[in-house]
Amino acid sequence: MESMLAVGIAALVIGLALGWAIARSTGGRNVRQRRLAQQLDALQNEHTRYQAQVNEHFVETAELFRRLNDSYREVHEHLAKGASRLCTETEAREELEQVQRDHKLSYKGPAGEEDGVEPPRDYAPRNTRNDNGMLSEDFGLKKEEPENGSRSSAS
Repeated sequence: MESMLAVGIAALVIGLALGWAIARSTGGRNVRQRRLAQQLDALQNEHTRYQAQVNEHFVETAELFRRLNDSYREVHEHLAKGASRLCTETEAREELEQVQRDHKLSYKGPAGEEDGVEPPRDYAPRNTRNDNGMLSEDFGLKKEEPENGSRSSAS
């Protein structure tokens, strides 16, 4: 009976040791999983805060633009009222026409007429009638003239 008791106690000690070893090895994984879960939660909270900050920024920007537009509209209305009260229509029209004449760009075409500004070209025009112009495949290449009899005499 004593041997049975000793075997039972030994089995209990061995079982407790194995249980502790198994719990210790799997417990490390659980701790790691808990740490990763905490990091994931922290990152999700940070991302949520960032999204809220971005949203708040754009809402504030939209409000500032609305106020800017309102201020611009008020200034425009103020200037329009002042112009209508302080200037006669003919004076205002003459002043606007003078400003347009002062700032107008002019271009004299081939016939010498002024008809606005010519848009820039994306090519070089021909200088002469026989010139190929910049868009030609052989633009800038010089024609090679064969030397007199150099190939035929070498044969």
